[in-house]
Amino acid sequence: MPTLPFTTVFPRLALAACLAVASLGASAAQVDVGGVKLDDQMDLRGNPLLLNGAGIRYKAIFKVYAAGLYVGRKVSTPEEALAAPGPKRVSITMLRDIDANELGKLFTKGVEDNSPKSEMVNLIPGLLRMGQMFADQKQLKAGDTFTVDWLPGTGTLITVRGVPQPDPIKEQAFFNALLRIWLGPNPADWKLKDALLGKQ
Repeated sequence: MPTLPFTTVFPRLALAACLAVASLGASAAQVDVGGVKLDDQMDLRGNPLLLNGAGIRYKAIFKVYAAGLYVGRKVSTPEEALAAPGPKRVSITMLRDIDANELGKLFTKGVEDNSPKSEMVNLIPGLLRMGQMFADQKQLKAGDTFTVDWLPGTGTLITVRGVPQPDPIKEQAFFNALLRIWLGPNPADWKLKDALLGKQ
């Protein structure tokens, strides 16, 4: 079998190497949000998710946290996000130190501001548990991360600094109520809502 000259083989090998690196880079691309790197795709318990959008939550002029919404397929409206099947994730990275108990209270207020009054009575047990989770953390520092996952068949799982909190909250209505904190009619931050829906 004739051997190809080095001048023929080397460019082919170089091209193959470049393509391999390029495809690796494509599968591990990241988005920079206020200095926080978010993967543009991820795997959640065997389910591939896409970064639908990401942005920064501001309080007055201060950056509070960077947030990203992961879904199985891209969505552009709150209704599509709430109805999207399969697992979902909201990923949050703190951009400043904050009292964790205070953040829990802000989330509870966000749920109250964006949920029908008729649903609130059913959400209270989950909100109390979530509030206790945050109270137990004492403080979240800049760089700390937490995720809010919807896992069909399991429920809403909150993971703080890489540690899953016990006892997922089973009702999907609870996850949807949390998602409306950012995507509801009275969102925590209008610019962040647009960013999470991929409109920025």
